[in-house]
Amino acid sequence: MITGTCHCGAVRYEFRHSPSRTTSCNCSICRRLGTLWIYAPIADVTIDGPTRGYAHGDKNLAIHHCPTCGCVTHWENLHPEKPDAYMAVNLRLADPNVIASVPVRRFDGAETWTFLD
Repeated sequence: MITGTCHCGAVRYEFRHSPSRTTSCNCSICRRLGTLWIYAPIADVTIDGPTRGYAHGDKNLAIHHCPTCGCVTHWENLHPEKPDAYMAVNLRLADPNVIASVPVRRFDGAETWTFLD
């Protein structure tokens, strides 16, 4: 299990999945946020604490942050009824040793929508 917390500690996550990689995306929002995403089925993730969501474009997901310190915590699938619905948490909120142990894949979310490696 991987746990993470925002800077002020108001929001915590538990990620009950073993990620094979983390994704660094260059889309218009991820490149600004500097997130590293790890993904799991919705049932394998618990978010505790207050968050605020932001949905843009096609509104398939909402990116959440702590309303106190502003740290981006996760993105939520806005269509959780789909059988393959996933969500992601920001691995940068985990312990630095955990972050270093998960390989990073670069994803071109800006143009080609493919991995760059």
